[in-house]
Amino acid sequence: MKLAVVGSINMDMTVTAERIPLKGETLRGNSISYIPGGKGANQAVAMAKLGAEVEMFGAVGNDSNGRELLANLKRVGVKTEHIKVCGDVPTGIAMITVAENDNTIVVVPGANGEVDRAYVDEIKPVLEGYDMVVLQHEIPLDTVHYVVEFCAEKGIQAVLNPAPAAEVPMDIIEKVTYVTPNEHEAVLIFGNDLSTEELLRKYPEKLIITQGSRGVSACLKNGEVLTVPARPAKVMDTTGAGDTLNGAFSVRRAMGDDLQTALTYANTAASLSTEKFGAQTGMPTADEVAAELGSVQ
Repeated sequence: MKLAVVGSINMDMTVTAERIPLKGETLRGNSISYIPGGKGANQAVAMAKLGAEVEMFGAVGNDSNGRELLANLKRVGVKTEHIKVCGDVPTGIAMITVAENDNTIVVVPGANGEVDRAYVDEIKPVLEGYDMVVLQHEIPLDTVHYVVEFCAEKGIQAVLNPAPAAEVPMDIIEKVTYVTPNEHEAVLIFGNDLSTEELLRKYPEKLIITQGSRGVSACLKNGEVLTVPARPAKVMDTTGAGDTLNGAFSVRRAMGDDLQTALTYANTAASLSTEKFGAQTGMPTADEVAAELGSVQ
């Protein structure tokens, strides 16, 4: 199976501190690191490290960050031939504070904003050669919806990770193969008229709701609501854990795993990713996930 990611490519400027600062407060940081990131690129790297054939579609600036991000994607085995290089817009940046086993993130989109309909029109012939396309919300939402509509028209599986949180039209929900919000994102998209279980039953084997330390839930076609518990972890950095889960889930579903098996695999991969520093640098390999799953069986 061939997977494509249409999404963001950022340089993560990550600061570690004893705690996350309060509003108006200045704290002394412990360290600063520049680490490849962006939800789209993160998910592509997660897939590649798990052994998938994957290509990244997006945009970077013609600057040092952009060149480093392209080189990094190539190093881990992600195809980059169709990434747009913008001469007049800088590469996107995410400013991340890591503390207290959690993080805060501010994203400056930069070149990610140039991933527009015109760019998608250029890559459509290439996307047709892929079996699954994975999307997030760090490129223009109009572009995300445009790609979903194209995938539905061509019979290509589409995975939408609706993060950062934003409203999603119901016709887009109907057209995607899978939608993977966290609890907050699910309320923004679907409202709070239905309980989590009722909502999952409304979208069996389509809606996947992540719940952090409480695991991830979905509904099987027979109406059974399934919750896969999170693997306990010695947390160092949660940055990229959700991207790891989405990437791993997409890989295993594309390979033919049933829903429960794919979610168990994805949860394990996400948990392992929190035990190392950095989004992409902390993502596990297929061998590491297999070893962990073997140890708990």
